[in-house]
Amino acid sequence: MPKMTGWQAVVEALRSEGVRRVYGLPGDPTHLYDALYDAPEIAPILVRHEGSGAFMAMAEARLTNRVTVAHGSPGPGMTNLVSGMLEAYSACAPVIFIATGAPSRLTGMGAFQENDAVGIARPITKWNVRVERADRIPWTMRRAFSVAGTGKPGPVFVEIPSDVGTASVEMEPYRPSPRPLRCAADPEALTRAAEMIAAAERPVLVAGGGVVLSAAGAGLLALAEQEHLPVMTTFSGRGSISEEHPLAFGLVGLYRTRPGRDVFNGADLLITVGSRMEGFQSGDWKIFPDRARFLQIDIDPFEIGRNWVPDAAVIGDASVVLRQLRGALAESPGARRSRKAHADERVRDKDAFAREVDAECAAASSIPLKSKRIVHELNAVFGRDTILINENGGQDLWSYFHPYYRVLDAGDHVAMGEQTCMGAGITGAIGAKLARPGKKVVCVAGDGALFMMPQELSTAVQYKAPVTWIVLNTRSLGWPKWHQELHGRRYIATDFTAAPDIPALARAHGCAAEHVERPEEITPALRRALDANRAGTPAVVEFAVDTFDYYVGFKNFPNKEWTEEGLTPRT
Repeated sequence: MPKMTGWQAVVEALRSEGVRRVYGLPGDPTHLYDALYDAPEIAPILVRHEGSGAFMAMAEARLTNRVTVAHGSPGPGMTNLVSGMLEAYSACAPVIFIATGAPSRLTGMGAFQENDAVGIARPITKWNVRVERADRIPWTMRRAFSVAGTGKPGPVFVEIPSDVGTASVEMEPYRPSPRPLRCAADPEALTRAAEMIAAAERPVLVAGGGVVLSAAGAGLLALAEQEHLPVMTTFSGRGSISEEHPLAFGLVGLYRTRPGRDVFNGADLLITVGSRMEGFQSGDWKIFPDRARFLQIDIDPFEIGRNWVPDAAVIGDASVVLRQLRGALAESPGARRSRKAHADERVRDKDAFAREVDAECAAASSIPLKSKRIVHELNAVFGRDTILINENGGQDLWSYFHPYYRVLDAGDHVAMGEQTCMGAGITGAIGAKLARPGKKVVCVAGDGALFMMPQELSTAVQYKAPVTWIVLNTRSLGWPKWHQELHGRRYIATDFTAAPDIPALARAHGCAAEHVERPEEITPALRRALDANRAGTPAVVEFAVDTFDYYVGFKNFPNKEWTEEGLTPRT
């Protein structure tokens, strides 16, 4: 057996598993990074904050369906990864977090930067382990890749004590983990599901993040087209199919617009695939299509009936189950003719709404600017082959609403987890560009989110990742301020009365940047940002926007609109 250090064994595992990048920064560079020096096929991406590396790794995992890697040094380096672990756990993102630990020979003695890293990671990772022997590293890494990427994906945390990582011992040859492994549906459950779909006249198919994680978008679309199923997505499931497709009706819950609302409310069968339908997707579980039946499809038995109780359920991998359902329904037309007539009617309504939105955005000429017009023109200027990264704030919600912004190509969307950590999109955009260099990448964000992670603009410049950040600036924390507006305008601790000059800040990092205040300047500024990206330069475009301009569905969520439109709670 070959003799190598523990860190060399880690790098051999990364090489064998096809890892292309490690996001993080070194503490003592003899740990991991010195071993990476001899692995030129693995690029170390030097971030300015370990948490940023976590979000970049998440974005790469989302776009490639591969296990990715982020690194932290001991103590605060590891704890800086925690928000990323939490987000990855919520998003079911297959990220392996590797951290150096205090020496094992000094455990419990108060060594420099000693902490209970595994204890911290335990509730927010799928598996977590501290390696106590160097010769256990090959097994541990193979297990980490297997756990992260098999079944319902999720993050894994591996701590390697400094003396274990530098120990030189004989190592067993590394054997890559067997992935992907996919499970099919039980035949009886599949038959019942097919019968429910065949009988439905007004079904709606909701694609969750599990569809994206399973790379099941093509199978979802094939089933939808065969059976005339209007498709909606959760935030995490966005990008499962192109939002230009006639059967695409945008997002559910907080993010839905009128056509999606009508399709959802009028459904006689709700089919969810790979979604737990968390609070923002379901109005805090207060809403359900009146008199509809519920079919739940998920890879994880734990999720079945976790919230709404299904009339029927199928456990299995989304890509396999959707293919099975399509086959089972091929020769069972059932109410297919009625479904087509209903879908065609809803598509006509949707097309009419899209024309209304075009006119609405064109007419939005007031100052401060309307965010809906900005995202609409962004969509037109950047066009196809553009990956959208969403941030988590008030005004950037306009990029969630279909068809104010439409994800034009399947797969071209990166959602962070439902923990909605501000700054995750700002940094995730860099990981997205590194993962898909042939695509344009745009991140729509508020000023509050940018202020969380502005240092990573330099990372984009250093690694030649020409991203465009659209900053919708309200000089405040827009979402909390909206709630203050509703509660007697009791504004406190939400306004940025002192803030940097964002374009100047961006230029100091090496980005192209400008400030926009007038409607006629929107498209020219976006075109200049796109030209900068094509020349290899990241760009920041700051827009001064209306703080309180929100879509009506957001204003009424989750109570008024939802309880006055014939919806009933489902238990």
